[in-house]
Amino acid sequence: MKNFSKSLFLLVSFIFFSSVYSQEIDLKSYLSYDDPQLKLTGGVKMVPVETPIGIFNVFTQQVGNNPKVRVLLLHGGPGATHELYEPFMSYFPKEGIEFIYYDQLGSYYSDQPDDKSLWTIERFVDEVEQVRKALGLNKDNFYLFGQSWGGVLAMEYALKYQDNLKGLIISNMVASAPEYNKYAKEVLGPQLDPEVLAEIQELEKNKDFENPRYMELLIPNHYTKHILRMPVEKWPNSIDRTFEHLNPEIYVYMQGPSEFGITPEATLANWDISDKLKTIKVPSLVIGAKYDTMDPEYMEWMSREVKNGRFLLCPEGSHLSQYDDPEHFFPGLIGFIKDVNNGDFQKN
Repeated sequence: MKNFSKSLFLLVSFIFFSSVYSQEIDLKSYLSYDDPQLKLTGGVKMVPVETPIGIFNVFTQQVGNNPKVRVLLLHGGPGATHELYEPFMSYFPKEGIEFIYYDQLGSYYSDQPDDKSLWTIERFVDEVEQVRKALGLNKDNFYLFGQSWGGVLAMEYALKYQDNLKGLIISNMVASAPEYNKYAKEVLGPQLDPEVLAEIQELEKNKDFENPRYMELLIPNHYTKHILRMPVEKWPNSIDRTFEHLNPEIYVYMQGPSEFGITPEATLANWDISDKLKTIKVPSLVIGAKYDTMDPEYMEWMSREVKNGRFLLCPEGSHLSQYDDPEHFFPGLIGFIKDVNNGDFQKN
């Protein structure tokens, strides 16, 4: 019995230390960079992008090193920054998932040319493809994550280049601007105090968006209920920096100044690819949230409309669910990536 106990102890000890050693080697590999230049910049790489008016540089930063799982993050706005995704640092590395921060052209950490001809979906899609090539992402490892406007860009990229993808994540974005506007008008608006709604509508009717009263009304009555469900004084610094660094020229040109839908003069006002979703065949995760500015039921429909879709609902979340419902957001997202990577993915 003593010999058996001793043998069992040695076996368990061997397995334990072998496991620890294996994890240590994996950790060393994850925290290394194959490119010598990335070792000097902490993973930052400025990628040159060709446009119709010249070559400009966009910011990227690789976090981790996993040649089998590489997630490119498309931020919202348009005109916001990668700072929205700083919470990913608390979840992806411990799972061994490589991810890449990226500021689109015109955003704070990238070049900011002053030419409205650049702010089109088609050119942004081409930019993402150039970034993909520059970073060496391919169908064996490339996961594309897009949230809000980034979701628009991710869907449009998939429609043109899905053969380059291993997985697609559409977060907090519907496939139709008119549907977004309808939900804002018919569902979100009526939830406001009638007097507050009337005052907001009057300001918007007069196009008085620069009036301080507009944000005074929106922040406590809309932002803290549907954008990020926290008291403003508790918003993380990454959110403050994102708003501080937002490029309003791009945002207003493409989205419009209103926070209750896309305004008619904005370039995205009539954007709608609902009837094209069925052509997306790559494994796809659609993330919605109960308190989002986007209709979660419509997003669930989207997950069934694509050929290989899964839906994730964040029951406590809003438009930025990575902040106000990380308990559902990150396990669901990480589970999808692992399932696809391991060949275990099953659609809804």
